[in-house]
Amino acid sequence: MLLSEFLRQGVAALEPLYPSAEARSIVLMLCEALIGTKSYTHIVEPDYRIDAKDEQPLSEALSRLSAGEPIQYVLGRADFFGRRFRVTPDVLIPRPETELLVREAVKLADMRRRMRIPFGKSAAPVRVLDLCTGSGCIAWSIALSVPGTQVVGVDISDAALEVARSQSFAQELKDGGALAPTFVKADVLDPEQDFGYGPFDLIVSNPPYVMEKEKAQMHRNVLDYEPALALFVPDDDPLVFYRAVARWSERFLAPEGKGLTEINEMLGKETAEVFRRSGFSQSETSSDFFDKNRFVFYAR
Repeated sequence: MLLSEFLRQGVAALEPLYPSAEARSIVLMLCEALIGTKSYTHIVEPDYRIDAKDEQPLSEALSRLSAGEPIQYVLGRADFFGRRFRVTPDVLIPRPETELLVREAVKLADMRRRMRIPFGKSAAPVRVLDLCTGSGCIAWSIALSVPGTQVVGVDISDAALEVARSQSFAQELKDGGALAPTFVKADVLDPEQDFGYGPFDLIVSNPPYVMEKEKAQMHRNVLDYEPALALFVPDDDPLVFYRAVARWSERFLAPEGKGLTEINEMLGKETAEVFRRSGFSQSETSSDFFDKNRFVFYAR
C-alpha cells in the first residue's frame, strides 16, 4: 500500500472524532512511530510504499484510534516538558498546560538551589513533594531539571506508581547528576496519616478536579479511556482534594516554602480561599495560555 493511500484512509477514519488537521497529525504521528516515516515523506516520495509486514500493525493501531483510544495510549508514550514519558490507561495523559506548572516549579526549585550554593557541601538539598503524581511526569521533570533536588511523588494507585517508577531516564540521571524521584503509596485524602518525609521547600499537585456534571462536555477519548479515579470529584464536594492538599501543606511545607496546584478553571476563587483558610495568606490564581484560571500558587 502506498503511504499516501494509508494517510487518506486514516484521516477519513478519524475525521468523525477529530477536526481534519488533528486527524491528519495523529495519522502522521502513528506512521512516524511505527514505520519511521516523516511528516513530509509522502510529499517528497509520492511512490513510497509501506512494507507488507507493517500493514497489519498500522491497521490494528488505526482501528484502536478510530474507536476513540488516544494516540498516546496506542503508542504507550507522551511528550511532556521536552521529554518522552511512558503512559498507560492507568495514568492521565500529561497536558500541555501542566507544563506551565512545572516551569514555575522548576524556576522556584532552581532559585532555592542557587541560594544554597554558598553553603557548599553543608547546603541542604531542595526538597519537593508531588501529590497525586500519576505517571510521575511532574516529579521527574523537576528532578531532572534541577540536579540534586530530592523529589517525593505520592499516589494511591499501585498501577500509576508502577508507571512512575518505570520512566526511563537512567542516562540523563547519570550525565546530569540528578536524583531519581522516590515514589510512595499514600492516600492524599488522608492528610493526617504517618508520613516519614518532609519538610519540603515546594509542594506541587495536579489532583482530580473535574466535576461529574462536566462529563457531558468531555470527549469520548477522555471519558472512555483515561482513569476516572484521576479525573473526577463529586459535584457536591468539588474541592475535597484541595482541602487535603492544604492540610498536607500545613504539615509538611517548610516555613518559607511555596505550593503550586492545578485547578478547575470554574473554581479559582474558591480554591484559593481553601488555602487562605489553612493559613496560606499569599494565595492567588494564575492563568494558562488560554487565559483561563488554571493554577493556585500559595505561601504563608
